[in-house]
Amino acid sequence: MSGPLSDIVVVDLSRALAGPHAGMMLGDLGARVIKVEAPGHGDDTRGWGPPFVGDPDTLESTYFLSTNRNKESITLDLKADADKDVLWRLVDRADVLIENFRTGVLDRLGLGIDDLRARNPRLVVLSITGFGHDGPEGGRAGYDQIAQGEAGLMSLTGSGPEDPQRVGVPIADLLSGMYGAYGVVAALNERHRTGGGSVVRTSLLAAVVGVHAFQGTRWTVAKEVGRAQGNHHPSIVPYGLFHCRDGSVQIAVGSEALWRKLCDAFGMDPAVEGMATNRERVGNRQRVIEVVEAAFADWDAEPLLARLADAGIPAGKVRTLDEVYAWDQAASQGLLVDVEHPTLGPLTLPGPPLRFFGDGGAEVTRRDHVAPPTLDQHGAAIRAWLEGDA
Repeated sequence: MSGPLSDIVVVDLSRALAGPHAGMMLGDLGARVIKVEAPGHGDDTRGWGPPFVGDPDTLESTYFLSTNRNKESITLDLKADADKDVLWRLVDRADVLIENFRTGVLDRLGLGIDDLRARNPRLVVLSITGFGHDGPEGGRAGYDQIAQGEAGLMSLTGSGPEDPQRVGVPIADLLSGMYGAYGVVAALNERHRTGGGSVVRTSLLAAVVGVHAFQGTRWTVAKEVGRAQGNHHPSIVPYGLFHCRDGSVQIAVGSEALWRKLCDAFGMDPAVEGMATNRERVGNRQRVIEVVEAAFADWDAEPLLARLADAGIPAGKVRTLDEVYAWDQAASQGLLVDVEHPTLGPLTLPGPPLRFFGDGGAEVTRRDHVAPPTLDQHGAAIRAWLEGDA
């Protein structure tokens, strides 16, 4: 393996999305990630679909494929002594262990944090829960949409306050996986200084609150409760989606200089009463939207985007996913990777979002990506490695 974590071994006991996403991020950075799955059915996401792809006797879930590249798979029954012994030997070799069981499950299996750390004092344990490991609701199960609602994100998303909407991807799961991987890298760095491992904890609740950004301080400092208001920014105007003759465009007018440029390009008065400053425009949002859309009304989207670009106004279209993956800019950033799957053959997957550059500016980003594994695909090889035969 290549990559900045190529000397790291990760044992991934997690399933579904939050923990597996963290494991995939570490694998993208070169770590050897060994995914431990339940015999027979494996990770829950192997059954999440449609869509499924492949021959009827080897169907694979595209959901599973989305979050398990660059991993190996071994099946272990953690209630069976022989399989638990295999897991303990994996723990002996591991640098990192990832788990997202409900609080107390690992302890009941005899695999509690204290047991793991006693067995391997250098082990970094990443533990992800729904609402935290302690506190009055620490034992609650964590599901993405529930967390989006409980953590306030849905109240900020939608066409208006009476129309709360979930984000179109399981963002609470993904963010907790991202924060978890970030914490693991920090803990590994700390281990260089102390020689000992540590426990990294995060939750779906914490991850969503962690990205409240200005909406958080809007309440904690200014005591304003943010509400959903569709496709327009609550603190910057004009900033959002605007209709034109054959569709829509998005613009981001984030400064007074950009406001003046927009007005000059489309024959509007930048100093008209109630619109001269961003503060005034926020107070008169609907009026500004109407004025801008009136200026765009005779334009089709493509020439309008060109005109906005010429004027120096940040702007863009709303692409469907097929358009994103056909976009040469996305390909240029390594956001598609080609892999060879053992049953499906050649696949193109969404790629990792990080690139690395070394001395002289040469790119050293990992290129040798591996397809998500079939269930227990590497079980025999991993056991042989543990026995010292491979």
